[in-house]
Formats: sequence, structure tokens, C-alpha cells
Amino acid sequence: MATVSLTGATKEDAATVFGVLRTAFPTDRSADDVPQEQPGDNSAVWSAEFEPTPERIPTDPTSLEGSVSATLQGDYVTVDQLFEALSTAFAVDHWGAASGDQEKEVDLRLTTKR
Repeated sequence: MATVSLTGATKEDAATVFGVLRTAFPTDRSADDVPQEQPGDNSAVWSAEFEPTPERIPTDPTSLEGSVSATLQGDYVTVDQLFEALSTAFAVDHWGAASGDQEKEVDLRLTTKR
């Protein structure tokens, strides 16, 4: 299982990214559980957990209104599978990674493929 956290995005773009991942992998969120704006000046962070399986459904390129910062955190295989699905759907800039014995964290910026 891996956690995907999204920041710096509109609620619509966050819903788009989670929709792509939900199509490809099982998640802890139901299909009608979409990101909601919260009152105040704080930046929103949306997160969900995904459990990639070997038989994932391929994703198609998808449009975003702007860019989305994404952090993937979990075991190596799971994070790699999530990264692959996101790379199929979006243009991905790899910002950095941190690795441990059994987990890794990857920071990405997602935009629409041109």
C-alpha cells in the first residue's frame, strides 16, 4: 500500500489525479469521495491510499488545469507502479526521492502532456 498526497492544485485537478489512480488501482476512497475545499487561507493537502496490483487497468493521457505536486510514499514496488500509472496519464517532473530499508518517498510535479 502507498499513500499519495497532492498539494498546490485545484480540487478539480486533485480529483482528476485521484480518478486516474482509482481507475488503475484499488483505493481506500469511494468513487463519490472527491476533494473538497476547506474554508480559510491554508493550503489544501489531499491524500488517499492505493494498493497496486499486477493486473492494473492501463490509463490514458489526461488533462489538468494547472500543475499538481504529488508525493508517493510506500514500499518500492508499489511506489514504482503508481509512478508508472501517473507517467502514462500526465507529464511528470521528478523533484526528488528519499529511500529507506523498506520504503521510499518520491516527489513529483504533474502537468498535462503536450
